Amino acid sequence: MKIIVLVKQVPDSTEIRVDKVTGTLIRAGVPSIINPDDLAGVEEALKIKETTPDVKVTVVSMGPPQAKDMLKELYARGVDECVLISDRAFAGADTCATSSTLAAAIEKIGYDFIIAGRQAIDGDTAQVGPQTAERLNIPQVTYVDQFIKVTEDKLTVRKSLEETEEIIEVKLPCLLTTLSGMNTPRYMNCNDIVDSFSKEVKVMTFADLDIPKEKVGLAGSPTKVHKTFTKDVTAETETYDLPAEEAAKLIAKTLKEKQIITK
Repeated sequence: MKIIVLVKQVPDSTEIRVDKVTGTLIRAGVPSIINPDDLAGVEEALKIKETTPDVKVTVVSMGPPQAKDMLKELYARGVDECVLISDRAFAGADTCATSSTLAAAIEKIGYDFIIAGRQAIDGDTAQVGPQTAERLNIPQVTYVDQFIKVTEDKLTVRKSLEETEEIIEVKLPCLLTTLSGMNTPRYMNCNDIVDSFSKEVKVMTFADLDIPKEKVGLAGSPTKVHKTFTKDVTAETETYDLPAEEAAKLIAKTLKEKQIITK
């Protein structure tokens, strides 16, 4: 059984600052970490490997060359194979272009099922996993917080919703998105740390994928971010204690006055 886990290297969100002039994130001097939801997915794949015969865990990441260091760390945690999708042609990709690229790479690699983190802390869209499943034309289960049973042809998992939970059985191949609170990722051990230095991170470039150039990078990205900004916070606030209907009318009136919505 081959499990693919999608991971992303992200800036540590506790140290993120925004350039007030350009509206972009200031990444200089900000440490990078493995996206927490993705790391939970890696841990679940490793737990399945420990209890299920003949399981191979392959980690796939799309990013710049320096993401190799993150993948080496995952070797030290116990994964079997690391693949980095990296090419200047992929730069500027939104979730649409990213999922196209990931799906093309995954088809080349081969898989039984795919685990992706629910969302990345630097974007919070929660779109890449589901979009990748759609491009591969396979079923998906999102917001998974427990793997209950794994067999050769299906999975039984628990999906966490705001006020309830669902037990879902899904046939392979499929894609699941995981929540960071579902487990505690293991530490690296000394032997695997030493071994990780000699292990290869396979790099896949645009030339390795059967995908049109207009589907990747900026060219394949219909989403354009024109401006980002941080909201100035002041101590001047008004507090209202109103019934729901009156509160809704007040919100609608305020939004119209701010020209956020129009008729």
